[in-house]
Amino acid sequence: MNSDNVYLRQNVLVEPLHNQWYAWAYLISPASSSMYIANLHVKIMRSFIASPQLHISALKNPAMMGGSFMYHGADKVDEIKELLEKTNKEQIQMLEFAEAIKTLDQMLRNQADGCSLEPLYQHIPPILKGYVELVYDLNNNPSIRFIEGLLYKSKYYSQSSQTIALSFIEQDKRPFVFSTPRLMDNRCLHLKIPFSHEGLDILFRMKDFPNSFNEIKDILGIQNQSNVLFSHFFTEEPPRKHSRYKSDDIRIRYFGHACILIETKELSILCDPLVSYNYRKNSACYRYTYSDLPDNIDYVLITHNHQDHCVFETLLQLRHKISSVVVPKSNNGSLVDPSLKLILQNIGFKSVIEIDELESITIPGGYLISIPFLGEHADLNIRTKAAYFVNIRGKSILFAADSNNIEPQLYEYVHEIVGDIDVIFLGMECDGAPLSWLYGSLLTKPLSRKIDQTRRLDGSDCEKGIQLIDQFNPKEVYIYAMGQEPWLTHLTSVQYHEKSRPIVESSQLIEECKKRNIKVDRLFGHKEIIF
Repeated sequence: MNSDNVYLRQNVLVEPLHNQWYAWAYLISPASSSMYIANLHVKIMRSFIASPQLHISALKNPAMMGGSFMYHGADKVDEIKELLEKTNKEQIQMLEFAEAIKTLDQMLRNQADGCSLEPLYQHIPPILKGYVELVYDLNNNPSIRFIEGLLYKSKYYSQSSQTIALSFIEQDKRPFVFSTPRLMDNRCLHLKIPFSHEGLDILFRMKDFPNSFNEIKDILGIQNQSNVLFSHFFTEEPPRKHSRYKSDDIRIRYFGHACILIETKELSILCDPLVSYNYRKNSACYRYTYSDLPDNIDYVLITHNHQDHCVFETLLQLRHKISSVVVPKSNNGSLVDPSLKLILQNIGFKSVIEIDELESITIPGGYLISIPFLGEHADLNIRTKAAYFVNIRGKSILFAADSNNIEPQLYEYVHEIVGDIDVIFLGMECDGAPLSWLYGSLLTKPLSRKIDQTRRLDGSDCEKGIQLIDQFNPKEVYIYAMGQEPWLTHLTSVQYHEKSRPIVESSQLIEECKKRNIKVDRLFGHKEIIF
């Protein structure tokens, strides 16, 4: 293929990888990355090598999807052994860093008694010296503050572990990605380039605009032996084009899960981007895809740092058309709450706006405000979470994401500031996974089952949701972020049925809204709202 007029095919699957594992925010921040490599990746690989049949048998039970079980057959044991050996060799600094964190945390628990921490600095493990500050809270509980900006300039942030895997996707079903590394095969091309590589912007722009095949091949450093496979990802057939929205109305489009696009003639805002590919076997579930997005996205809003709301697979493909990303402010150096601003900047986003609670940003035709977000984080001290209040042309929209209304008084105060709201989007995944499912790899000491099971990653149930709705008196309510779309299971592992609690509770909320004459819907697949 030598054409100067080729497009990237719409069904090219793009998987950002870190050491061949599906990449998400906690694999970018150096401190948290070291913990996930040591306490998740290495442990899963060792378990699979020791007993592949255990993993195979476990995954025959749909309830085990989303657990620490690898989606490979026993014939892949040798390849996993090779990856484990590679990890132990190439990630030795990260494994040592994780062990040093555990050692320092243990020392603080044993020796920090409320007196000055200064004498303990001489006992900090050498590889952590200069990268951490020892601190107390007001109750004399000690903790470690990582100097994140410095860590990104150190040997502990290495872009050499980052690759992009390109292959074809023809159906919705994908295995759960966080328990399974991507192995090499002849249908997948691994680009050995960092996520920040500007060539990715050129590549993904070719979904909409043609470019020279030879030029993109040279930019990405494609070797001759990969030329044929790489050429299959391109076509001379132009894609279906998204026309710019020109109406005087406000259009809201639901792309699935928590991904919402707001458009006016002057503005486009995309919240929690997670977009389906366009392929022939889209099943019976219609959806909007990348080709339904505008050429320029003025603002991307990220509500929180979970893997189904901050999705690198989507974000990297949209980076070339995003003007600014708005993210919640973090706890500044906490192991469990790394800076999302630093994460995104280090993977190539030029304009990242960090916004604190109740701060606002002026946008064409209105403004947006960061609204406090409680719950869904297992009671951990995580600040990187925000609901967003968007006011455009006098119309108001609240993206509440997975907020758990555990303190209704909060929204009474918020109501005094923003008043009644026209449209509310509310997540109602009210069961939620236990603390250890997402954050277990960051723990430095065992967690009791009772603690683990009572501290959940859960959102509002019907009672809490209706309290929020009664507070803001919306005209329309949309339940979203339920993880039900068939193209999401690789991230969420959600498989609901009619008696699942989130379905029962959200159905009850729908009935309560109808009693109040509020327009209501539980979103699935796609939705267009004009007002």
